[in-house]
Amino acid sequence: QVQLVESGGGLVQAGGSLRLSCAASGGTFSSRCMGWFRQAPGKERKFVAAISFSGSSTRYTDSVKGRFTISRDNAKNTVYLQMNSLKPEDTAVYYCAAAGRLFTTTSYEYWGQGTQVTVSS
Repeated sequence: QVQLVESGGGLVQAGGSLRLSCAASGGTFSSRCMGWFRQAPGKERKFVAAISFSGSSTRYTDSVKGRFTISRDNAKNTVYLQMNSLKPEDTAVYYCAAAGRLFTTTSYEYWGQGTQVTVSS
């Protein structure tokens, strides 16, 4: 069983930056693909970014390419999402998720509780 705890959300003005962190425990973090998803009010949860277990491969949804960066520190069992040039449409609850060893943008087994990101215009 893997437990995930996100932190780093908050209120920021458009154009600002935030860094989300997700601390994992209770499992083999270094052998898992990790991802970030987000859910805006009244909308479905959607994929944002993923990183392979080694950190060598990443993938992003088109709307955040060039602005967001996913990274991981396997020694600290932590995955990050650096968010720059934030826009009001980035406002959502952001969720960290853990998959198996294979790289994926869809098949995640474990989820955090979410952290709110609000971008004001």
